[in-house]
Amino acid sequence: MDGWHKLSASISNINFAQAGSKLSKGFNSSVQATRERLGQVAPDDITELPQEYKHLEARVDALRAAHLAVLRSTKVYDSETYDYPTQIQESIHELSSSLSYNITSFAANNLKGTNLPAPAAPAAPPPSQHKTLPHALLRSAAAASNAIQATVAGPDDRLGKALALYASGYEKIALARLEQDAAIQDNFLHPWQTTLNTSIAVAMKARQAVRVSRLELDAAKQTLKNAGPAKQEHARLEVENAEDDLVQKTEVAITLMKTVLENPEPIKNLNELAKAQLLFFSTAAEALSTVQGEIEELAVAAEGEYR
Repeated sequence: MDGWHKLSASISNINFAQAGSKLSKGFNSSVQATRERLGQVAPDDITELPQEYKHLEARVDALRAAHLAVLRSTKVYDSETYDYPTQIQESIHELSSSLSYNITSFAANNLKGTNLPAPAAPAAPPPSQHKTLPHALLRSAAAASNAIQATVAGPDDRLGKALALYASGYEKIALARLEQDAAIQDNFLHPWQTTLNTSIAVAMKARQAVRVSRLELDAAKQTLKNAGPAKQEHARLEVENAEDDLVQKTEVAITLMKTVLENPEPIKNLNELAKAQLLFFSTAAEALSTVQGEIEELAVAAEGEYR
């Protein structure tokens, strides 16, 4: 019985007249939007929004498009592997190694105390490697140098020495690459996406509210035009209320759009992106400049002996 009383009380609290009015407005707005889209409404019957609003609307559209355009390219910094040359092959190898380790570890732990032979527990999980182009070049050069220096003439082999120098330079570059990506994620990508998903999104939502309000006003005006004498007064009040609602929502939207456009965060974020990239490229240039001179000396000496 208590449940029935609660249900009865909740039903009695519903304002069916207000709900019906909202439903009717929504239907009329949809009809108005469809008629406008089909060109069945004269331009003079469409309420003109303030010029300031339209200018701000165009600027916000451009701002949103700029955010999306830059984000399409810079989103790669969210993934470490964006420039890695052999990602798929190594990922399969690592997955196989990891799966083998997990199975062996599970068997070693769960076969204890049984009559079945338990494999020796693996010492440690396989190490994970950073998957960036600088790390790939570092590992390749180091492995090539070690292979050459393991031969009889290895310690004196100029190519082995040059590869070791190249690897030492890329060790610094690889570290700088990780630091660059972390800085870009924290100081550019996250705040850039926050602006897009909050400030700009709120302004776009306010604009949608203006559009709906304008459609409701124009639908109300059409209803007033077609209303009979008995419904003229009610239709006129609906138009006045719709006009007040449109004015209010337009003012809110203008304020929000101005706030978005005056926000200095996007420029600050872009500066952080450029700063992180500059630091990485300057570190890379310095590291390569240091080793390149020594590699060139080895190249000149090798060429002199060859000739």
